[in-house]
Amino acid sequence: MKKMNKAIGILAAAFFVNMCIGIIYAWSVFKQSLVEQGWSNTDASMPYTVATLSLAFALFIAGHLQDKFGPRKVLLLGTTLCGSGLIISGFVTTPLGLSLSFGVMTGAGIGIAYSCLSAAVMKWFHTSRKGFVNGLVVSGYGLAAVYLAPLTSLFIENYGIQTTFLILGSGLLMITTTLGSFITNPPKDYQAAPPAGYVNTAQCKTVCMDWREMLQTHQFYFLWIMFTFASAAGLMIIGNMTSIAIEQASLKESAFLLVLISVFNSAGRLGGGILCDKIGAIKTLMLAITLQGVNMLMFAHYDHSFTLSVGAIVVGGAYGALLSIFPFVTAEYYGLKNYGGNFGILFSAWGMSGIVGPVLGAMAVDATGNYELVYLISTLALVGCFIMAMFTKPVTVPENKKVLCLEEPV
Repeated sequence: MKKMNKAIGILAAAFFVNMCIGIIYAWSVFKQSLVEQGWSNTDASMPYTVATLSLAFALFIAGHLQDKFGPRKVLLLGTTLCGSGLIISGFVTTPLGLSLSFGVMTGAGIGIAYSCLSAAVMKWFHTSRKGFVNGLVVSGYGLAAVYLAPLTSLFIENYGIQTTFLILGSGLLMITTTLGSFITNPPKDYQAAPPAGYVNTAQCKTVCMDWREMLQTHQFYFLWIMFTFASAAGLMIIGNMTSIAIEQASLKESAFLLVLISVFNSAGRLGGGILCDKIGAIKTLMLAITLQGVNMLMFAHYDHSFTLSVGAIVVGGAYGALLSIFPFVTAEYYGLKNYGGNFGILFSAWGMSGIVGPVLGAMAVDATGNYELVYLISTLALVGCFIMAMFTKPVTVPENKKVLCLEEPV
């Protein structure tokens, strides 16, 4: 019971750390303030773009570090970088300066911290719960926008953008460094108790592969391609939702659509994790891809606040589910021992999707004057992802690449 209470405490700490480092979702508020101060849209968007790339690259590196040194030290490094980047942002006034402070420092700090949380928490719980546990942890990150965006707007309105950076950075440092000090891996001999009513065998064997071995499997490349294009479809809509609402429905007040996306992004992460436990990761992925594909096919016809709301809900939920599915399938196919480094490499697909989605949207609009072409391209890409998912099977490895995993409570 004592160990279970500790596991729940670590789960809660990871959830709230993610709610803090989700500060990147508040960038649209910072951007609007900078544009009002005379910055161009390009200059005001650059720190966010740099932060996205820094996040993906740092997560790739940090995954290997936390496998080697444990989550606590690496997590504290990430949260310190994240908060310090925000504080330094309060003293810079140029696009280059903000791209370095918020883009490089805060973005890298988010990636480093994010890499540690699910990897540590899943090890404290029984394998039959890893989808739910991972989904709950990452839902905190998706939920961050619900409170951080209005809070950031309130601070900017009352104190100005420079002071807001200082307040948020100081608050993030205090909260995350405190919570992060509690997050550790379980002892080597730790075995999580199964949930009540769980029917298990006396023992099982689980895959244990490192990143070099992972890269030799064709499943990794299938997963990378699906992660890239399925995420790109969601990010394309998320990044252009305001413009889409104006063009298709003459809807100028569209902030509620972003809130819907944020709420269902978080709900999709939790729901996706639960479904992975119930029906498996690939079936859950096929469901998410199907929903998003039908949504993309219909999006050109969403010309009212109600239909756009439905579209936003599906976009948020289906996109959020991906952020539970791919961590789950990484652990399932390649094991938890080297999970941090393995998922860090797979997560590079998300970084690529952050480029593909917005760039694809911009190019299509420049070429045709509307989003219909990009909806069609996204639909076709999702169809390709669905077909690929149908042929994605668990990794087959020899017995010497598996480790014994006792499933009885200790």
